[in-house]
Amino acid sequence: YKAALSGLNLGGGSAIIIGNNRTDKTEVLMRRFGQFVEGLNGNFIASTDIGTSQKDLEYMLSETNYVAGLPESLNGAGDTTIFAARGVFYGIKAAIKELYGDDSLAGRKVAVQGVGSVGEQLVSMLRAENARVYVSDMTEERKMKIAAKYKAEPITYATSFELDVDVYAPCALGGTVNPETVPRMRCKIIAGSANNQLKDEALTNKLLKEHNILYTPEFLINSGALISCYSELEGYGNNRTEALVKNIYNATRHVIQKSKEDDIYTHQAAQQLAEKRIFDIKKLKR
Repeated sequence: YKAALSGLNLGGGSAIIIGNNRTDKTEVLMRRFGQFVEGLNGNFIASTDIGTSQKDLEYMLSETNYVAGLPESLNGAGDTTIFAARGVFYGIKAAIKELYGDDSLAGRKVAVQGVGSVGEQLVSMLRAENARVYVSDMTEERKMKIAAKYKAEPITYATSFELDVDVYAPCALGGTVNPETVPRMRCKIIAGSANNQLKDEALTNKLLKEHNILYTPEFLINSGALISCYSELEGYGNNRTEALVKNIYNATRHVIQKSKEDDIYTHQAAQQLAEKRIFDIKKLKR
């Protein structure tokens, strides 16, 4: 769905190595994973995500060429987190435009839950537009460091979704938008980079509508890293990558408009648009 909505000619998938990324990772482990990826003969292309780094990709590259998101020193497109954050940033601006009539973030309050690589980049972009930003993270030291660096306000991780803000941006793990949390939310918009943000989709979507919270589906706005990898694979430059990422703004506006016209949830509207492109391209390929 993420690739389809972004107009990319890719499928979708994830690979997981179960373990503690701070203590269990070794060069040998990542190279062994590279061998596994090589055995898939190009049906899977590895990149960075939670718990992985560009250095890990370098280790994989020793065993397979099916890697994207490499540093520029290895002829890659560089750090994908910048584009991941930028896509979420454009998604937030599109939602702000819907609710307030203009997309200025000056003075708008945004709670960013999870300030890892993507979360930090997002905080930087929000502060650059004079948004009032609140930050939380599972690691207290990380939270305080980012808060001080960007002049943001530190808040408690476990209850960050309860803050009275314009935007709640979940940028850590998924499932924080669920039947237990939505009734306690006081935000007007949910827009973040975390995957699988909705738990119990049917009930949660219903509750979001009842509480008048605009949800921008994560697979719609968090595709910036995937776009960057796609550009690398296709040999595009940064200008083309930036244009594709910036289109997330228009795509978000389109999904919101479709949800209003068809009287369906934004999550449903995004799914339907993705499924239509997948179906149409399948017909083309027959």
